[in-house]
Amino acid sequence: MADSGLKELYIEELKDIYNAENQLVRALPKMAKASSSEELKNSFLEHLEQTKGHVQRLEKVLKALGENPKGKKCRGMEGLIEEGSEAMQEDFEGPVMDAALIGAAQRVEHYEIAAYGTVIAFANALGEAEQAETLEETLNEEKETDEKLTEIAGTINEEAVAGAEAEEEQEEASHRKKSRSAA
Repeated sequence: MADSGLKELYIEELKDIYNAENQLVRALPKMAKASSSEELKNSFLEHLEQTKGHVQRLEKVLKALGENPKGKKCRGMEGLIEEGSEAMQEDFEGPVMDAALIGAAQRVEHYEIAAYGTVIAFANALGEAEQAETLEETLNEEKETDEKLTEIAGTINEEAVAGAEAEEEQEEASHRKKSRSAA
């Protein structure tokens, strides 16, 4: 079979994404907890439920191929989640923390979009149209999540800028007050 090398690669990539999605299932609740924005928190929790569905779809595809989904560690997702965890360790608060979380989440979404695009191309090349269709559902959800995060980021970033400007004004007022009392 001439496509056996591609089929093997396809299976390896599916297992990699399966592990990535499972890592994300563990990371999303932490991101939701770290968020101060109710809209962002709810978005993370909604995506958590979607991600559980992504895991089930991958199990279905791998089962159709006669494969066990386990056995592969996704180092890419591991690194992205680690970066997100580092952002949560920073001294950021409120909208600035939320902006950091959105940045981390969008890097994850872009990684997943690339990964799903790849396996869909492999599935199509291998004549696995039904599997490609199943994977396309997930790809579309990943794209929708990315778009939603971009939309939320607009508001969050404005709040972060407004908060920084208010802090600067308070510092200037405090400095003027100290200067007057010293004179």
